[in-house]
Order: sequence, then C-alpha cells, then structure tokens
Amino acid sequence: MIARRTNIYLQTSKTGGTICSACFLLFVVAVVLLPGCDKFGKHSDDDRHLGTIYNKELYLSDMEGMLPEGITSEDSTVIINTYVRYWMREMALLHEAEQNIPNDLNIEKLVADYRASLIKNNYENIVVSRLLDSTVTKDQLLEFYEKNREQYQLETPILRCRFIKAPKKAPESDKAQDWWNSNKASDFADLSRWCAKNAAVHHLQDSTWHNVEDIAAYMPQGTLTVDNVDDRKDFIQRDDDFVYYFKLLELVRKKEIAPLSYIESQARKVILHKRKTQLLEELKDKLYEEALRKKQAKLNE
Repeated sequence: MIARRTNIYLQTSKTGGTICSACFLLFVVAVVLLPGCDKFGKHSDDDRHLGTIYNKELYLSDMEGMLPEGITSEDSTVIINTYVRYWMREMALLHEAEQNIPNDLNIEKLVADYRASLIKNNYENIVVSRLLDSTVTKDQLLEFYEKNREQYQLETPILRCRFIKAPKKAPESDKAQDWWNSNKASDFADLSRWCAKNAAVHHLQDSTWHNVEDIAAYMPQGTLTVDNVDDRKDFIQRDDDFVYYFKLLELVRKKEIAPLSYIESQARKVILHKRKTQLLEELKDKLYEEALRKKQAKLNE
C-alpha cells in the first residue's frame, strides 16, 4: 500500500515548496528507529527498490509510517532521498563494524539478554497496570512525610502568594485595585476574570508554591528579594509600564523543611515506586516457589 500511496504523492501533487517542519520531524524520528533490511526480505513485486549497499537492500515499504498523508510530492521526494543517503551511510558503517567484531564480543548473548529484558519489562508493565494500587490517601502521605521530612530541606526559600503584573493602562485598573483589596469572594472572582483578560502575569491560586526568585523576576530589580520579602508582605507598586500587586500568604525559608503540600507530588511518586518494587519482588518469590513445587527449578550447592 505504501508504494502505491507514495507514487500518488509523487505524481499528483503540483504544489512547490520545501519540506514542512512536521514532516521533517517525523523523518528524524523514523531514521533513528528504522535499521533497514537485508536482501532476503519479502517484498511485493511493485515495491520500489531504493538502494543497495553490500548485502543490504532498501525498499520503499521499509519506510512505512515516514510519509504522512497529504504531503506534497516534493516533500515526499526530499524525505525519501534524504533517508536513502542516511541509510546508505549507516549501512556502510555497519558493514565495517561487522568486519571488525572483537573475538570476545558475544553478540548472541547481548541479543538474548536484550530480548529477555524487553519481554520481562513488558510483562512487569502488564502486572503493574493490573495489580498496582495507585491510590495514595492523605494519611499515607502524612505518614510518609513524617518519616522522611528531614530529606526535604529547602535549598531556596519558597512562598505562597497572590501576584499580578498588569499594564498600567489596562481597562478598569481602578476596579482591579478595589477587587484586590477586598475580601469578598465575588470581588475575587471579578479580579480573576480581569486578570485573565488584562494581566501580563498573574498567580492567584493560594495553594501553589513558588520560589521567591521566580516571582521577583517579574518585578523591577530589587523590588522583591530573599532578604526583603519579610518587609514587603503586601504592596502595590507602579513603574512606567506596569502595576505590580503582591501579597505574601506564607514563606518557608532556606534550610527549613518543605511543607507536605510542596513535596506532595514527589511523595506520591516515591510511595508508588515502593509499592511497584514490592509487588514485583513478591511476584518473583511466588513464581520461584511455584517453579520449585513443579520441580522446574534446582539449586546446585
């Protein structure tokens, strides 16, 4: 099918132009994955023969998936010709490597080990997807945090805050300042909608943690620093172009222990990784004991 489909690309498309970036990306991925074929592969009579080097041959069908639907004939030609040149060079190197295999290099063992690894990893993934309990409760997170909290000492201060950077001449700026100073939920909703339309940057989620330097980078130099953040807990500041709104909600300093909410995602990954490891170790023990019962395993001491 690919031979006929590509011939249609080459014959029917009359638009000019260079190869598109998406097509080239597909090409790059494919050349990394596609090793080529040898001369004894099975090919249909109408399969286009693209090149031969030493005992290796390349056919158009070997490029399955590299020629997306709808590309121009010029793009098809560029992909095919570029790949053929790439493939010929790779096969030349492979041929030379084959002539210089070290005597102590056991290719068969390497291939067998790699095959075994692929099969084993695939089965482990199946088992994990079926049997692993991926639910992590708040109590489990808290227990993990209490046992491991000393591992999460901060290397840089973090904070929770509300922050807005908006153009000085943005519409309804006066209302935005009133909404910012209000404690009403309705005013906060209005402020959020205003930010979505007008703000250059805004962080209004109270539960999100940020590095102090990341927030400070949006402001004029020196406005907010690690050293002055305690003294600049709530301010509105203007320069020639922007208005900056900042309100500190919580600060955790360098070398202090990160709060659970900050490391929660990482903690979940660690907990699930431990569960996965335990699940697979228990599976290995079970299968080993089964092999012993069936007299399919014998340990020679």
